[in-house]
Amino acid sequence: MTYRLTGIANEYSFDLGASSTMVVGRAVNSDCPVVDPTVSRRHAELRVEDTGIQVKDVGSSNGTFVNGVKVESYFVVPGDTVTFGSVMFRVEVTGGDFSNATTETRRADYAPDTPLALHDADATPVVSAAPTPHRPTSPTTIVRHVPTSAESFAAIGKQSGSIQAVMATTLDPAEKDREKLRILLEVSKGLSRSADVDVLLRKVADYAFETLEADRCTISLLDERGQMVSKVSRDRRGTAEGAPVPQSIARTVIEDKVAVLSDDAVEDERFAGQSVLMQQVRSAMCAPLMGAEDRVLGVLYVDNSVTTHRFSEADLDFLIAFAGIAAVAIENGQFSDRIRREALVRSNFERFFTPHLAARIASSADAVKLGGDKRPVAVLFSDIRGFTALSETMNPDAMARLLSEYFTEMVECVFRHGGTLDKFIGDAVMAQWGAPLTERDDVDRAMEAALDMMIALDQLNARWARESRPTLQIGIGLNFGEAFAGNIGSERRLEYTVIGSTVNTASRLCSAAGPGEILLSEDFRLALKTPPRLTPLAPMELKGKRQAIPVYHVVR
Repeated sequence: MTYRLTGIANEYSFDLGASSTMVVGRAVNSDCPVVDPTVSRRHAELRVEDTGIQVKDVGSSNGTFVNGVKVESYFVVPGDTVTFGSVMFRVEVTGGDFSNATTETRRADYAPDTPLALHDADATPVVSAAPTPHRPTSPTTIVRHVPTSAESFAAIGKQSGSIQAVMATTLDPAEKDREKLRILLEVSKGLSRSADVDVLLRKVADYAFETLEADRCTISLLDERGQMVSKVSRDRRGTAEGAPVPQSIARTVIEDKVAVLSDDAVEDERFAGQSVLMQQVRSAMCAPLMGAEDRVLGVLYVDNSVTTHRFSEADLDFLIAFAGIAAVAIENGQFSDRIRREALVRSNFERFFTPHLAARIASSADAVKLGGDKRPVAVLFSDIRGFTALSETMNPDAMARLLSEYFTEMVECVFRHGGTLDKFIGDAVMAQWGAPLTERDDVDRAMEAALDMMIALDQLNARWARESRPTLQIGIGLNFGEAFAGNIGSERRLEYTVIGSTVNTASRLCSAAGPGEILLSEDFRLALKTPPRLTPLAPMELKGKRQAIPVYHVVR
């Protein structure tokens, strides 16, 4: 009697004739060489008999399985499946007169304590009720370090696997490889059409079911604190499962940055967590979603809750490549989302901050939250003198045009010196330096902005005079001290501002300043590193202050 071991989801095939003993192993000098990382150098021994083959595991690392059950020694017959590590074969008869009755006798002689499997050559294996099959004690687990993108695609061409029924339509390895690469190309094209992360994740799950024989798929991403957040979790029918990736598997994948294939996660000592048992995980694969700079974005997980040995190592290769494509798409989607958020925040902040400062604020995750903190700030108030009387002599359009030109120049002076426009209060301008970002020369830059505003107004007045239009005069008040700075308002409308006694004092000094005059407090003067020429004035009694405060006039 002669037999053949024909590879299932692989290209191996070995003819077995009568001989003393044949060795299956990874070593090239084995009688049946199987070059695969899950196969030991000397994995199992085969002895051909008239009615079958005696298979004996010789201490392999990943075990030998017959019909999905791990064995140490077993008598197999045509129709049985034998798996060495994760490489599966079907036993076929190629010559001689095969008798099933004789086979059952021989099987019992060789393996009286192992389950009997009755077969027709083309029938589905049926395990007998007695004796009860034992559960595998050390299922096959493949843990592979994730290769680079180029290696991922190259790995797809090395083996053939169970990538859906289309893979079974041809025995040509080259054709199978081309089909896998075609699928990956279609996946890449499909994922590139959407920048929305939630839509992308749903597409990734759809493609996972289309390309892999999985019953469930879960995609989880890491949040800013490094915690796993389940984004998509459903079965093949589209039903939301709600079950997260088993923590023991996810922890291994994320911490070690490896892809994992387990033939029976329930019995796998590496993943013996409660979540594996509760979710009834059997065959499982999980790959990290690797972003730029070797950063783990999350995990792509597929499993089967019924069948062991559902996935092959070729499936793992495919999942690694698929996860690489998905990670690029997800990272691009996250980047697009961040750009949209920053653009929205920046458009709001650019009304009050310089473009450079607005960009720095927009990139901060806490930029638009309610609340704030106390910090030292330099505050500037400027106000038009005699504006009420002037407005009564001008029509609304002329007044609006005049103010627009005036405010444009004043705001430009503030921004030119790195300040923050806090608000317009009627015809007054309030600006501050020190919030939300503090610089060492905030006070000096506030001083320079005040001087610049006076110069800019002089230039505006000269032009307006030539155009026979009204001219303006302003007074400016400056103060320095601690103030509350933050976003004030509601979730629907926020206003970034500074409030407190420091702000009130600057406003009072502005009110006390005459046309073309800049007044500043003692605290502001002491904080200046390069003060201009100053003239001390008599202490002023300001509203809200118990005592008169020292005040200085800036000599222009």
